[in-house]
Amino acid sequence: MYLVESKGGAIGCMLLSLFFLGTWPAILTLLERRGRLPQHTYLDYSLTNLLAAVIIAFTFGEIGKSTPEMPNFLTQLSQDNWPSVLFAMAGGVVLSLGNLSSQYAWAFVGLSVTEVITASITVVIGTTLNYFLDDRINKAEILFPGVACFLIAVCLGSAVHSSNAADNIAKLGSLTSNKKLATEITVTSASDEAFEGGKDLENGNANVEKAKFGTADFLVELENRRAIKVFGKSTIIGLAITFFAGVCFSLFSPAFNLATNDQWHTLETGVPKLVVYTAFFYFSVSCFVIAIILNITFLYRPVLNLPRSSLKAYLNDWDGRSWALLAGLVCGFGNGLQFMGGQAAGYAAADAVQALPLVSTFWGIILFGEYRRSSRRTYILLVSMLSMFIIAVGVLMASAGHRK
Repeated sequence: MYLVESKGGAIGCMLLSLFFLGTWPAILTLLERRGRLPQHTYLDYSLTNLLAAVIIAFTFGEIGKSTPEMPNFLTQLSQDNWPSVLFAMAGGVVLSLGNLSSQYAWAFVGLSVTEVITASITVVIGTTLNYFLDDRINKAEILFPGVACFLIAVCLGSAVHSSNAADNIAKLGSLTSNKKLATEITVTSASDEAFEGGKDLENGNANVEKAKFGTADFLVELENRRAIKVFGKSTIIGLAITFFAGVCFSLFSPAFNLATNDQWHTLETGVPKLVVYTAFFYFSVSCFVIAIILNITFLYRPVLNLPRSSLKAYLNDWDGRSWALLAGLVCGFGNGLQFMGGQAAGYAAADAVQALPLVSTFWGIILFGEYRRSSRRTYILLVSMLSMFIIAVGVLMASAGHRK
Protein backbone atom coordinates (compact mmCIF):
# COMPACT_ATOMS: atom_id res chain seq x y z
CA MET A 1 0.00 0.00 0.00
CA TYR A 2 1.36 3.41 -0.98
CA LEU A 3 1.59 5.99 1.80
CA VAL A 4 2.60 9.64 1.64
CA GLU A 5 5.23 9.93 4.38
CA SER A 6 7.11 13.17 3.76
CA LYS A 7 5.99 16.69 4.53
CA GLY A 8 6.90 17.74 0.97
CA GLY A 9 4.82 14.93 -0.51
CA ALA A 10 1.88 15.90 1.68
CA ILE A 11 2.05 19.54 0.57
CA GLY A 12 2.28 18.36 -3.07
CA CYS A 13 -0.94 16.36 -2.59
CA MET A 14 -2.62 19.40 -1.05
CA LEU A 15 -1.67 21.70 -3.92
CA LEU A 16 -2.89 19.26 -6.58
CA SER A 17 -6.06 18.70 -4.55
CA LEU A 18 -6.51 22.47 -4.33
CA PHE A 19 -6.57 22.76 -8.13
CA PHE A 20 -8.98 19.85 -8.59
CA LEU A 21 -11.38 20.93 -5.84
CA GLY A 22 -11.42 24.48 -7.17
CA THR A 23 -12.15 23.38 -10.74
CA TRP A 24 -15.06 20.94 -10.52
CA PRO A 25 -17.54 23.54 -9.15
CA ALA A 26 -16.86 25.70 -12.20
CA ILE A 27 -17.81 22.82 -14.49
CA LEU A 28 -21.13 22.24 -12.72
CA THR A 29 -21.82 25.98 -12.64
CA LEU A 30 -21.24 26.17 -16.39
CA LEU A 31 -23.79 23.41 -17.00
CA GLU A 32 -26.41 25.12 -14.81
CA ARG A 33 -25.87 28.37 -16.68
CA ARG A 34 -26.42 26.51 -19.94
CA GLY A 35 -29.79 25.29 -18.71
CA ARG A 36 -29.06 21.71 -17.62
CA LEU A 37 -31.10 20.66 -14.62
CA PRO A 38 -28.91 20.33 -11.51
CA GLN A 39 -30.58 17.01 -10.67
CA HIS A 40 -29.34 15.53 -13.98
CA THR A 41 -25.88 17.00 -13.55
CA TYR A 42 -25.43 15.78 -9.99
CA LEU A 43 -26.54 12.25 -10.82
CA ASP A 44 -23.85 12.05 -13.52
CA TYR A 45 -21.30 13.65 -11.21
CA SER A 46 -22.04 11.11 -8.45
CA LEU A 47 -21.27 8.14 -10.70
CA THR A 48 -17.72 9.16 -11.55
CA ASN A 49 -17.10 10.56 -8.07
CA LEU A 50 -17.56 7.03 -6.74
CA LEU A 51 -15.51 5.64 -9.64
CA ALA A 52 -12.55 7.81 -8.58
CA ALA A 53 -12.63 6.28 -5.08
CA VAL A 54 -12.72 2.76 -6.54
CA ILE A 55 -9.74 3.52 -8.79
CA ILE A 56 -7.74 4.96 -5.87
CA ALA A 57 -8.61 1.97 -3.65
CA PHE A 58 -7.53 -0.64 -6.21
CA THR A 59 -4.31 1.18 -7.16
CA PHE A 60 -2.75 3.07 -4.23
CA GLY A 61 -4.59 0.85 -1.76
CA GLU A 62 -3.20 -2.36 -3.26
CA ILE A 63 0.40 -1.35 -4.05
CA GLY A 64 2.94 -3.38 -2.05
CA LYS A 65 2.49 -6.09 0.55
CA SER A 66 -0.07 -6.07 3.30
CA THR A 67 1.08 -5.97 6.94
CA PRO A 68 -0.96 -6.64 10.10
CA GLU A 69 -0.70 -2.97 11.11
CA MET A 70 -1.29 -1.56 7.63
CA PRO A 71 -3.44 -4.00 5.63
CA ASN A 72 -4.27 -3.40 2.00
CA PHE A 73 -7.71 -2.31 0.83
CA LEU A 74 -9.14 -5.76 0.04
CA THR A 75 -7.83 -7.22 3.29
CA GLN A 76 -9.63 -4.59 5.33
CA LEU A 77 -12.99 -5.18 3.71
CA SER A 78 -13.42 -8.39 5.74
CA GLN A 79 -12.19 -7.03 9.08
CA ASP A 80 -14.36 -6.07 12.06
CA ASN A 81 -13.85 -2.32 11.76
CA TRP A 82 -17.45 -1.12 11.55
CA PRO A 83 -17.14 1.72 14.11
CA SER A 84 -14.52 3.36 11.91
CA VAL A 85 -16.51 2.54 8.77
CA LEU A 86 -19.52 4.36 10.22
CA PHE A 87 -17.42 7.45 10.89
CA ALA A 88 -16.19 7.38 7.29
CA MET A 89 -19.73 6.96 5.97
CA ALA A 90 -20.99 9.80 8.18
CA GLY A 91 -18.35 12.02 6.58
CA GLY A 92 -19.61 11.02 3.16
CA VAL A 93 -23.19 11.88 4.09
CA VAL A 94 -22.40 15.43 5.20
CA LEU A 95 -20.12 16.00 2.20
CA SER A 96 -22.90 14.90 -0.16
CA LEU A 97 -25.38 17.26 1.54
CA GLY A 98 -22.85 20.08 1.29
CA ASN A 99 -22.10 19.48 -2.38
CA LEU A 100 -25.79 19.22 -3.21
CA SER A 101 -26.55 22.48 -1.39
CA SER A 102 -23.65 24.24 -3.10
CA GLN A 103 -25.11 23.38 -6.47
CA TYR A 104 -28.07 25.65 -5.73
CA ALA A 105 -26.04 28.26 -3.85
CA TRP A 106 -23.81 28.87 -6.91
CA ALA A 107 -26.85 30.09 -8.83
CA PHE A 108 -28.00 32.49 -6.12
CA VAL A 109 -24.77 33.80 -4.67
CA GLY A 110 -22.26 33.17 -7.45
CA LEU A 111 -19.38 30.71 -7.68
CA SER A 112 -16.74 32.89 -6.03
CA VAL A 113 -18.65 34.02 -2.95
CA THR A 114 -20.21 30.59 -2.36
CA GLU A 115 -16.82 28.91 -2.35
CA VAL A 116 -15.27 31.57 -0.12
CA ILE A 117 -17.99 31.38 2.54
CA THR A 118 -18.29 27.58 2.58
CA ALA A 119 -14.52 27.09 2.62
CA SER A 120 -14.05 29.60 5.41
CA ILE A 121 -16.73 28.00 7.59
CA THR A 122 -15.12 24.64 6.90
CA VAL A 123 -11.77 25.89 8.13
CA VAL A 124 -13.10 27.75 11.18
CA ILE A 125 -15.05 24.73 12.47
CA GLY A 126 -13.39 21.74 10.81
CA THR A 127 -9.78 22.77 11.29
CA THR A 128 -10.33 23.50 14.97
CA LEU A 129 -11.84 20.03 15.45
CA ASN A 130 -9.04 18.38 13.48
CA TYR A 131 -6.38 20.18 15.50
CA PHE A 132 -7.55 18.55 18.72
CA LEU A 133 -8.29 15.20 17.08
CA ASP A 134 -4.74 15.11 15.65
CA ASP A 135 -3.26 15.43 19.15
CA ARG A 136 -2.16 19.00 18.35
CA ILE A 137 0.58 18.02 15.90
CA ASN A 138 0.05 21.31 14.08
CA LYS A 139 1.59 24.53 15.41
CA ALA A 140 -1.21 26.31 17.24
CA GLU A 141 0.55 29.68 17.22
CA ILE A 142 0.49 29.54 13.40
CA LEU A 143 -2.67 27.52 12.80
CA PHE A 144 -5.18 29.65 14.68
CA PRO A 145 -4.12 33.01 13.20
CA GLY A 146 -4.72 31.32 9.83
CA VAL A 147 -8.17 30.24 11.03
CA ALA A 148 -8.87 33.85 12.03
CA CYS A 149 -7.96 34.99 8.51
CA PHE A 150 -10.53 32.57 7.08
CA LEU A 151 -13.14 33.90 9.51
CA ILE A 152 -12.47 37.42 8.25
CA ALA A 153 -12.83 36.11 4.70
CA VAL A 154 -16.35 34.84 5.55
CA CYS A 155 -17.39 38.36 6.49
CA LEU A 156 -15.75 39.83 3.40
CA GLY A 157 -17.42 37.20 1.19
CA SER A 158 -20.85 38.13 2.52
CA ALA A 159 -20.06 41.80 1.92
CA VAL A 160 -18.93 41.09 -1.66
CA HIS A 161 -22.17 39.28 -2.40
CA SER A 162 -24.33 42.04 -0.95
CA SER A 163 -22.42 44.72 -2.83
CA ASN A 164 -22.53 42.80 -6.13
CA ALA A 165 -26.26 42.10 -5.71
CA ALA A 166 -26.86 45.82 -5.27
CA ASP A 167 -24.81 46.48 -8.41
CA ASN A 168 -26.92 44.03 -10.40
CA ILE A 169 -30.16 45.61 -9.19
CA ALA A 170 -28.87 48.98 -10.35
CA LYS A 171 -27.94 47.53 -13.75
CA LEU A 172 -31.36 45.97 -14.23
CA GLY A 173 -32.94 49.23 -13.21
CA SER A 174 -31.26 50.82 -16.21
CA LEU A 175 -33.57 48.95 -18.56
CA THR A 176 -36.25 51.23 -19.95
CA SER A 177 -39.15 49.57 -18.16
CA ASN A 178 -40.26 46.52 -16.21
CA LYS A 179 -42.27 45.51 -19.26
CA LYS A 180 -39.12 45.34 -21.34
CA LEU A 181 -37.48 43.20 -18.67
CA ALA A 182 -40.41 40.79 -18.56
CA THR A 183 -40.44 40.56 -22.37
CA GLU A 184 -36.73 39.80 -22.57
CA ILE A 185 -37.01 37.13 -19.89
CA THR A 186 -39.74 35.25 -21.76
CA VAL A 187 -38.81 35.81 -25.40
CA THR A 188 -35.59 33.91 -25.99
CA SER A 189 -35.87 32.42 -29.43
CA ALA A 190 -32.75 33.99 -30.86
CA SER A 191 -30.50 32.98 -27.98
CA ASP A 192 -32.08 29.53 -27.80
CA GLU A 193 -31.28 28.90 -31.46
CA ALA A 194 -27.69 29.89 -30.86
CA PHE A 195 -27.48 27.60 -27.84
CA GLU A 196 -29.08 24.66 -29.60
CA GLY A 197 -26.47 24.95 -32.29
CA GLY A 198 -23.79 24.55 -29.67
CA LYS A 199 -22.92 28.24 -29.67
CA ASP A 200 -22.85 29.47 -26.16
CA LEU A 201 -23.10 33.18 -25.38
CA GLU A 202 -20.68 32.76 -22.49
CA ASN A 203 -18.00 31.40 -24.81
CA GLY A 204 -18.41 34.28 -27.22
CA ASN A 205 -19.19 32.26 -30.35
CA ALA A 206 -22.89 32.95 -30.86
CA ASN A 207 -24.22 34.16 -34.19
CA VAL A 208 -26.49 36.70 -32.49
CA GLU A 209 -24.97 39.81 -31.03
CA LYS A 210 -23.47 38.92 -27.69
CA ALA A 211 -24.28 41.02 -24.64
CA LYS A 212 -21.18 42.19 -22.82
CA PHE A 213 -20.25 40.64 -19.48
CA GLY A 214 -21.66 42.57 -16.55
CA THR A 215 -24.36 44.48 -18.46
CA ALA A 216 -28.09 44.36 -17.75
CA ASP A 217 -28.64 42.61 -21.10
CA PHE A 218 -26.11 39.95 -20.13
CA LEU A 219 -27.89 39.35 -16.82
CA VAL A 220 -31.22 38.96 -18.62
CA GLU A 221 -29.78 36.56 -21.22
CA LEU A 222 -28.21 34.52 -18.43
CA GLU A 223 -31.52 34.36 -16.58
CA ASN A 224 -33.26 33.16 -19.76
CA ARG A 225 -30.86 30.31 -20.24
CA ARG A 226 -30.04 29.07 -16.76
CA ALA A 227 -31.84 26.20 -15.04
CA ILE A 228 -32.29 27.94 -11.67
CA LYS A 229 -34.09 31.26 -11.97
CA VAL A 230 -32.84 33.85 -9.48
CA PHE A 231 -34.59 37.11 -10.49
CA GLY A 232 -36.89 38.27 -7.73
CA LYS A 233 -35.48 35.82 -5.19
CA SER A 234 -34.24 37.09 -1.83
CA THR A 235 -30.47 37.10 -1.36
CA ILE A 236 -31.11 35.62 2.09
CA ILE A 237 -32.12 32.34 0.41
CA GLY A 238 -28.74 32.05 -1.29
CA LEU A 239 -26.78 32.95 1.84
CA ALA A 240 -28.81 30.52 3.97
CA ILE A 241 -28.08 27.66 1.55
CA THR A 242 -24.42 28.69 1.48
CA PHE A 243 -24.05 28.70 5.26
CA PHE A 244 -25.79 25.31 5.51
CA ALA A 245 -23.36 23.90 2.95
CA GLY A 246 -20.42 25.35 4.89
CA VAL A 247 -21.51 23.66 8.13
CA CYS A 248 -21.83 20.33 6.28
CA PHE A 249 -18.37 20.72 4.76
CA SER A 250 -16.88 21.52 8.16
CA LEU A 251 -17.82 18.09 9.53
CA PHE A 252 -16.68 15.66 6.82
CA SER A 253 -12.92 15.98 7.43
CA PRO A 254 -13.12 15.47 11.24
CA ALA A 255 -15.34 12.42 10.63
CA PHE A 256 -12.77 11.03 8.19
CA ASN A 257 -10.02 11.79 10.71
CA LEU A 258 -11.84 9.70 13.34
CA ALA A 259 -12.30 6.90 10.82
CA THR A 260 -8.59 6.60 10.01
CA ASN A 261 -7.02 7.33 13.41
CA ASP A 262 -9.62 6.01 15.92
CA GLN A 263 -8.93 8.72 18.50
CA TRP A 264 -12.02 7.65 20.46
CA HIS A 265 -10.81 4.00 20.65
CA THR A 266 -13.94 2.45 19.21
CA LEU A 267 -12.16 -0.50 17.57
CA GLU A 268 -11.61 -3.82 19.33
CA THR A 269 -8.09 -4.60 20.52
CA GLY A 270 -5.95 -5.94 17.70
CA VAL A 271 -8.15 -4.60 14.89
CA PRO A 272 -6.05 -2.29 12.68
CA LYS A 273 -7.21 1.22 11.97
CA LEU A 274 -8.78 1.95 8.60
CA VAL A 275 -6.18 2.93 6.04
CA VAL A 276 -6.95 6.12 4.17
CA TYR A 277 -7.95 4.29 0.97
CA THR A 278 -10.44 1.98 2.69
CA ALA A 279 -11.95 4.89 4.59
CA PHE A 280 -12.20 6.91 1.38
CA PHE A 281 -14.00 4.03 -0.33
CA TYR A 282 -16.69 3.79 2.37
CA PHE A 283 -16.83 7.58 2.53
CA SER A 284 -17.53 7.78 -1.21
CA VAL A 285 -20.09 4.96 -1.15
CA SER A 286 -22.25 6.77 1.42
CA CYS A 287 -21.78 10.04 -0.47
CA PHE A 288 -23.02 8.30 -3.62
CA VAL A 289 -26.04 6.68 -1.95
CA ILE A 290 -27.26 9.95 -0.40
CA ALA A 291 -26.76 11.80 -3.70
CA ILE A 292 -28.74 9.22 -5.67
CA ILE A 293 -31.63 9.13 -3.19
CA LEU A 294 -31.95 12.92 -2.92
CA ASN A 295 -31.54 13.71 -6.61
CA ILE A 296 -34.00 11.07 -7.77
CA THR A 297 -36.43 12.55 -5.24
CA PHE A 298 -35.75 16.03 -6.64
CA LEU A 299 -36.47 14.78 -10.15
CA TYR A 300 -40.10 14.24 -9.20
CA ARG A 301 -40.34 16.78 -6.36
CA PRO A 302 -38.09 19.65 -7.45
CA VAL A 303 -37.15 22.56 -5.21
CA LEU A 304 -36.76 26.30 -5.93
CA ASN A 305 -39.38 26.19 -8.71
CA LEU A 306 -37.29 23.98 -10.97
CA PRO A 307 -39.20 22.01 -13.62
CA ARG A 308 -40.28 18.48 -12.84
CA SER A 309 -38.25 15.73 -14.50
CA SER A 310 -38.04 11.92 -14.51
CA LEU A 311 -35.53 9.09 -14.73
CA LYS A 312 -36.36 8.65 -18.41
CA ALA A 313 -35.72 12.33 -19.07
CA TYR A 314 -32.43 12.10 -17.16
CA LEU A 315 -31.25 9.07 -19.12
CA ASN A 316 -32.05 10.82 -22.40
CA ASP A 317 -30.31 14.06 -21.41
CA TRP A 318 -26.85 13.80 -22.99
CA ASP A 319 -26.29 17.53 -23.35
CA GLY A 320 -23.35 18.28 -21.05
CA ARG A 321 -23.15 14.76 -19.61
CA SER A 322 -19.45 14.36 -20.43
CA TRP A 323 -18.66 17.54 -18.49
CA ALA A 324 -20.65 16.36 -15.47
CA LEU A 325 -18.86 13.01 -15.53
CA LEU A 326 -15.50 14.80 -15.72
CA ALA A 327 -16.45 16.98 -12.74
CA GLY A 328 -17.12 13.87 -10.65
CA LEU A 329 -13.70 12.41 -11.46
CA VAL A 330 -11.92 15.68 -10.73
CA CYS A 331 -13.68 16.09 -7.38
CA GLY A 332 -13.11 12.44 -6.43
CA PHE A 333 -9.37 12.59 -7.03
CA GLY A 334 -9.23 15.98 -5.31
CA ASN A 335 -10.81 14.57 -2.15
CA GLY A 336 -8.57 11.51 -2.25
CA LEU A 337 -5.43 13.64 -2.50
CA GLN A 338 -6.61 15.82 0.38
CA PHE A 339 -6.99 12.78 2.63
CA MET A 340 -3.65 11.32 1.54
CA GLY A 341 -1.92 14.56 2.46
CA GLY A 342 -3.87 14.90 5.70
CA GLN A 343 -2.90 11.44 6.90
CA ALA A 344 0.76 12.43 6.57
CA ALA A 345 0.82 16.05 7.72
CA GLY A 346 -2.30 16.36 9.84
CA TYR A 347 -5.87 16.96 8.70
CA ALA A 348 -5.86 20.46 10.15
CA ALA A 349 -3.05 21.49 7.79
CA ALA A 350 -4.70 19.59 4.93
CA ASP A 351 -7.66 21.92 5.29
CA ALA A 352 -5.46 24.40 3.40
CA VAL A 353 -7.12 22.96 0.29
CA GLN A 354 -10.15 24.96 1.40
CA ALA A 355 -8.40 27.85 -0.34
CA LEU A 356 -10.04 26.39 -3.44
CA PRO A 357 -12.01 29.65 -3.90
CA LEU A 358 -8.79 31.11 -5.31
CA VAL A 359 -9.14 28.65 -8.19
CA SER A 360 -12.94 28.94 -8.37
CA THR A 361 -12.79 32.73 -8.45
CA PHE A 362 -10.35 32.57 -11.35
CA TRP A 363 -12.76 30.35 -13.30
CA GLY A 364 -15.71 32.51 -12.23
CA ILE A 365 -14.12 35.66 -13.62
CA ILE A 366 -12.72 34.06 -16.79
CA LEU A 367 -15.67 31.82 -17.74
CA PHE A 368 -18.67 33.61 -16.29
CA GLY A 369 -17.68 37.26 -16.20
CA GLU A 370 -18.41 37.57 -12.50
CA TYR A 371 -17.96 41.11 -11.15
CA ARG A 372 -17.58 42.66 -14.60
CA ARG A 373 -18.71 46.31 -14.55
CA SER A 374 -19.32 46.19 -10.81
CA SER A 375 -18.83 49.13 -8.48
CA ARG A 376 -15.52 50.23 -7.02
CA ARG A 377 -16.73 49.11 -3.59
CA THR A 378 -17.33 45.58 -4.89
CA TYR A 379 -13.86 45.43 -6.43
CA ILE A 380 -12.22 46.60 -3.20
CA LEU A 381 -14.10 43.99 -1.19
CA LEU A 382 -13.28 41.28 -3.74
CA VAL A 383 -9.54 42.03 -3.67
CA SER A 384 -9.61 42.16 0.13
CA MET A 385 -11.39 38.81 0.28
CA LEU A 386 -8.93 37.09 -2.05
CA SER A 387 -5.93 38.67 -0.32
CA MET A 388 -7.14 37.35 3.01
CA PHE A 389 -7.47 33.90 1.46
CA ILE A 390 -3.92 33.97 0.11
CA ILE A 391 -2.61 34.90 3.54
CA ALA A 392 -4.77 32.28 5.23
CA VAL A 393 -3.69 29.38 3.03
CA GLY A 394 -0.02 30.26 3.44
CA VAL A 395 -0.35 30.39 7.21
CA LEU A 396 -2.32 27.14 7.32
CA MET A 397 0.27 25.27 5.25
CA ALA A 398 3.04 26.67 7.45
CA SER A 399 1.37 25.00 10.43
CA ALA A 400 1.82 21.51 8.95
CA GLY A 401 3.26 18.95 11.35
CA HIS A 402 4.15 15.28 10.90
CA ARG A 403 2.10 12.36 12.16
CA LYS A 404 4.20 9.86 14.11
